[in-house]
Amino acid sequence: MSDVAGTLKDAETKMDKAVEVAKEDFASVRTGRANPSLFNKIMVDYYGTFTSLSQLASIQVPEARMAVISPFDKGAMAAIEKAIRESDLGVNPGNDGVVIRVAFPQLTEERRKEYIKVVKTKAEDAKISLRNIRRSAKEAIEKLEKDGEIGKDDLTRGEKELEKVTSERVSKIDDLLKHKEVELLEV
Repeated sequence: MSDVAGTLKDAETKMDKAVEVAKEDFASVRTGRANPSLFNKIMVDYYGTFTSLSQLASIQVPEARMAVISPFDKGAMAAIEKAIRESDLGVNPGNDGVVIRVAFPQLTEERRKEYIKVVKTKAEDAKISLRNIRRSAKEAIEKLEKDGEIGKDDLTRGEKELEKVTSERVSKIDDLLKHKEVELLEV
């Protein structure tokens, strides 16, 4: 049974990582408020190397619809500004030579619906990832049974446990999706 337990533990770890990735993806989708996590996926061409914005600057949110980005290297200001402008945030940053200010306009009803579609797609991608992990684990457990390392009872128990673990993670993703939809519809 220990091989089955190891397979289940491995699948559970991978599924938790998939849920974490979904959570990060949801955080990068803009709601009506500014949030430092919106900038997490922005990569800046920093002297020929693509670098995460969070490594090049500090990001503060002094008010609900404003983010202030303070580059550690003032020479990177234009590159940071360009990366933000070209991102899918739909904002136009401005700088005063010291910091970059990013004002987030109120979301239109149409834009909110677009973002909900984006979030639903990200949720579906996460669920596909969970199903792929489940399939791999199920195949591994079935192979143990076929090779005679475990019996039918262990196979059945392992598959039931795998199903339970998968269902828990799918419901976590559904909860994250519901929460993000509510956040997006908030005016």
